[in-house]
Amino acid sequence: MFELAPSLLAADFYNLESDVKGVLAAGVNVLHVDVMDGHFVPNLTMGPDMVLALKKHTNAILDVHLMVEDPDFFVTPFAQAGADWISFHIEVARHAHRIHQKIKAAGCQSGVVLNPGTPISSLEEMIHYVDFVLVMSVNPGFGGQKFIPATFDRLAQLGRLIAASDNKPFIQVDGGVGPGNIAELHRAGMAVAVAGSSVFGQASPGEAAANLISLVRTDS
Repeated sequence: MFELAPSLLAADFYNLESDVKGVLAAGVNVLHVDVMDGHFVPNLTMGPDMVLALKKHTNAILDVHLMVEDPDFFVTPFAQAGADWISFHIEVARHAHRIHQKIKAAGCQSGVVLNPGTPISSLEEMIHYVDFVLVMSVNPGFGGQKFIPATFDRLAQLGRLIAASDNKPFIQVDGGVGPGNIAELHRAGMAVAVAGSSVFGQASPGEAAANLISLVRTDS
C-alpha cells in the first residue's frame, strides 16, 4: 500500500481549487486536513466547513488530523462534514479508547498520532484497535520544517510493535517528507506519506505530487 496525502496546510488558499485539482489529476487519492486549535499547537487553521466543501467537489479520501487539546469535542463535527479518516494525538487523549470508539461509530477510520518526543511504547494498548498510526517527523504546528532523522528508528520500533499485535494498522509519516526521503520511508514501513511544502510549495503541485508518487513506485 502507498498513498500520497498532500497537506492542505501548505496550499495556496487563494487558489485552493486549482491546487487540489492539480494533485488529484496527478493520481492523489487522499487529502490531508490539519486541524489546529491554537492551544495544542500555536497555530489556528481550518474547521469542518473546509471538509464539507471538499466533500462536495472531490471523491478523495479526506484525512483529518486533529492537533487539538480536546479531540473528543471535534470528532462529531468533522465526521458529519465528511471526514473519512480522523486521527488524534495520544498526548492529549485522556480517554483514547473512547475517542477511537467515537470515530468508528461515526463511520470513519481511526488513527492515533505521536509527536517526535512521545515514546512508541505509549501505543502498547491502542495498537490493538486503531486503523492507522501517524508518526510525526517534525514537531507539529507549522509547515516547512526539517525532517527528524530519528524517525527511522521510531518506524522500526513501531513495526515491531505492530508485528506483535493481531491488529495491523497502516503507518503514516508527516513532516519534512520529500523527494530525498520518501522512497526510504516507504521501505521503512510508511504506507501514507503526508507531504506539504514538497507538493504545494512547488511551482506545479500536480507535477510535484506525480514525482513523489513515481519515486515510490519505481523503488518498489
